[in-house]
Amino acid sequence: MSLIKPQKLSCGDKVATVSLSWGGAGDSDILWRYNIGKKRLQDEFGLEVVEMPHTLKGSTYVYNHPEKRAEDLMRAFEDTSIKAIFSCIGGNESVRMLPYIDFDVIRNNPKIFMGYSDTTVTHMICYKAGISSFYGPSILADFAENVEMFPYTKHWIEKVLFDNAVIGKIEPSPIWTSEYLAWEEKNKNTKRKVQPNNGYEVLQGQGLSNGPLIGGCIEVLEMLKETAIWPSADEWQNKILFLETSEDKPSPEYVEYWLRNYGSQGILQKINGILFAKPYDNLFYEEYKEVILKVIRDELRLIDLPILYNMNFGHTAPITVLPYGTMAEINCEGRTFSITESGVV
Repeated sequence: MSLIKPQKLSCGDKVATVSLSWGGAGDSDILWRYNIGKKRLQDEFGLEVVEMPHTLKGSTYVYNHPEKRAEDLMRAFEDTSIKAIFSCIGGNESVRMLPYIDFDVIRNNPKIFMGYSDTTVTHMICYKAGISSFYGPSILADFAENVEMFPYTKHWIEKVLFDNAVIGKIEPSPIWTSEYLAWEEKNKNTKRKVQPNNGYEVLQGQGLSNGPLIGGCIEVLEMLKETAIWPSADEWQNKILFLETSEDKPSPEYVEYWLRNYGSQGILQKINGILFAKPYDNLFYEEYKEVILKVIRDELRLIDLPILYNMNFGHTAPITVLPYGTMAEINCEGRTFSITESGVV
């Protein structure tokens, strides 16, 4: 199905922040970091930032009230003065919002929604409602990056959300980091150490492969299987599936199990390609490649399915922005990745 694209952002637009999973943005020891992210949205992107009623209620309240999280999301979509909705951070249980979602509200009020990790749940809610959303930076992690935002991340926010031209080729980031520095105010002036990035790897495939984007954090997608927002069998047809792992750094065995399930469902046999992100800390870098090929090439004999590895989205900084449902292209010979249409109108 074709997803509705939202309107692009412009300087001066009002955007909302939401806490849909972990509510740490409102905790007294984390609020300073939220405020840095908010200020960057205002100063560097020219946006007016508003919190929804429960965005900063704190982690205990937010955990105990999934219905209030959903209420914030519905209000933000319904409010015509709000042009985009940004997730403060991920977490691990935003799936608890599902009973309280009004899909018609989202469908009738398409606008930019962005986040990653556990926010995969809300992306699939948007997908079910028929609108395109954006797998990209969160307030606490990326907008509030120590000292300054990564130029790569900032560039792709501007290119994808503020520009309705074709997105085009997304070059790999020249550097990467997933160094952990505690979110304590004393660390805010300490930059995380970066390392050289070796670019994309083609694990298998030839020529060009095209399809609309769908995917998310592989651990979170496990929570969604067989729920009301899990795509039907035919919705996987000809898609390009993007997958990333979180800071939990799942073992290669679990990635193998999960991919085998995608094969058992017939999903891997329907799609046109796979994008796999750089692992957190680069841990299991080679081992993940081995299990991906074990399942897809050796067990399923899908020897022509293009697989592009070491992509820059998700938990390892810096990151690009991936709009759900937009046409993308894997060029195996050129070892490139492109989005061949705009993400916004």
